Amino acid sequence: MSILNYIFGPKLYMEYKGVPEPQRKMYEPGAAEKFGDQILSTLSVMWNISYYTSPLIITFLYRRGYFVAESMPTLAKITTSVGLIVMISLFMRGIGRLQSRAYSSMMKALEQAKANKTCGDADLRRFDFEFSAWPVDFDVGSTDDDKKKSLNVNSRRSGSLKIATLPCELAAYLAISTFGLSMMYPGSVKLLQKFMRPMLISGRAKLIEDDNGLRYKIKTIDSNEIDTVFVDNRNDNIGNGKTLVICSEGNAGFYEIGIMATPIALKYSVLGWNHPGFEGSTGKPYPEQDRNAIDAVVQFAIQQLGFAVEDIILYGWSIGGFSTLVAASNYAGVKGVILDATFDDVLYLAETRMPTSLSGIVKIAIRNYCNLNNSELAMKYHGPILLIRRTEDEIIAEDNRIETNRGNFLTLSVLKYRYPNIFRAAQIGKATNMLSKPLEVSNFTVAEEKLCMSRLITYASDQGKSFPMLIGEDYSEEVLNQMAMFLLRKHLRDFSSTHCSQLPGEFFSIPWDIPTEHGFVFT
Repeated sequence: MSILNYIFGPKLYMEYKGVPEPQRKMYEPGAAEKFGDQILSTLSVMWNISYYTSPLIITFLYRRGYFVAESMPTLAKITTSVGLIVMISLFMRGIGRLQSRAYSSMMKALEQAKANKTCGDADLRRFDFEFSAWPVDFDVGSTDDDKKKSLNVNSRRSGSLKIATLPCELAAYLAISTFGLSMMYPGSVKLLQKFMRPMLISGRAKLIEDDNGLRYKIKTIDSNEIDTVFVDNRNDNIGNGKTLVICSEGNAGFYEIGIMATPIALKYSVLGWNHPGFEGSTGKPYPEQDRNAIDAVVQFAIQQLGFAVEDIILYGWSIGGFSTLVAASNYAGVKGVILDATFDDVLYLAETRMPTSLSGIVKIAIRNYCNLNNSELAMKYHGPILLIRRTEDEIIAEDNRIETNRGNFLTLSVLKYRYPNIFRAAQIGKATNMLSKPLEVSNFTVAEEKLCMSRLITYASDQGKSFPMLIGEDYSEEVLNQMAMFLLRKHLRDFSSTHCSQLPGEFFSIPWDIPTEHGFVFT
């Protein structure tokens, strides 16, 4: 290998040695590599800051006269000086890496893996380095045509462009392209990732060394590369390892420090992934790219990891509920869906955080480019679903007021769609009032619970368990109220917590379902 391989090789973060967490150490570069990396890192941070503040910088330089012919030699000298600094820094980094035993071992393992077109080699898995250099493990584009799925989620509004709304359309596009997407998905901001990298590296080390996780790179149908980790507990015969939980993180969440901890502690097999543009994943978290990412993750779980669809639970937290429902709407036979601290429609959250005068632009931006409408998606999934509401949620509720929690609206939209004859206007009103405060301990007797369950089982056995289920057409008002409260409690659980705390294991369970001997009948 030439020195160029070392100069432009990936940054090495850690060498795994199987030691417990307190003794783990980040890779320590030598003096030459450290000096070169520090200069390049500083220049990179300055470039990122300049990118986000470019309109102000360009305006300042223009007013100072730096864009006239007389100032061009000065700009050329500055550019040449910066270029020289970069070249010297790169050379020093390469020399330092060449002298490092750990880095040389990593480079040899990486070259061997690329030659074999796989990263299954245990030698490569001993290292944590920049994921862009990691070989692709699973490519959706290379699978058989009959195994590929065509996603049916429309995240962009169709229709012709109207001249009258052209200024708003243009403003909405510019807003999303510059700061809007970063506001919705702050985890995609590179500066934030750089700040969090030590925590992410440590989190990965725990998953890989303590939980025996394996890291994989998945290539999507739109050529993004998705960073994933898989914890296999299928050999644990007394646990839940035969069931795979696919975890979709929030808008600033990463699998390294995210929601995987809860199902791992319960001994499920768990597959975590990072949204496009998050840490090792490429791309940007636009809905189109995100839905292709989750589809690739599910196909990887089925085709390469060997899980049946009916043995998969889809688990989404916060904005990850969108990814989860996208997958559920296209893989209808999954074992269940768990949505924690999730909203009904991101538009209503965006409108409350922006000035009222910009509501028109906000609506166009969301509906055209980031249409995360979970209520619509939930209607396309007919399987078991569990919603978890954080009673002190400060993110998807206004001023921590529980009655404004958008999870309330998602819950009611699911129940109203699935049981329209039970959730009529009066029952919706009672349920809304019930959701305006934390759910109290159920006062249902065992006999009442059995009676409600018996009604559902009898109807589903006779008429089929398709949704919307038309049970309740001839029920009295008293029975409707009883059934509505029963179904609400079966679909929703309260967790006394704020938005970002880890979900305790006792709240994570397989979603409730109506038991019938005939199973699902889809319409």
